[in-house]
Amino acid sequence: MSDITIPGGRIRSFVERIENIDSELQELNEQKKEVLSEAKGEGFDVKILKEIIKLRKQDQDERDERESLLDLYMRAMETAPPQKEAKAA
Repeated sequence: MSDITIPGGRIRSFVERIENIDSELQELNEQKKEVLSEAKGEGFDVKILKEIIKLRKQDQDERDERESLLDLYMRAMETAPPQKEAKAA
């Protein structure tokens, strides 16, 4: 055996801190579900609320670029001639 010692107390400290954070995250996720459920109960579309949250995390330039690309792709798709459907074999 080697003379290397492993600081068990320090390892336990890290593990317990991570476990506490995981527990807090789980509690926060439950709270988030409750808020979304409450919003849904009041007639709000949860998917739209989540999309708003996603957009608010982006900076304005990133949002503008995404919206421009989305508009460009939609217009390109709408103006493209329809393709003939492939025949089923």
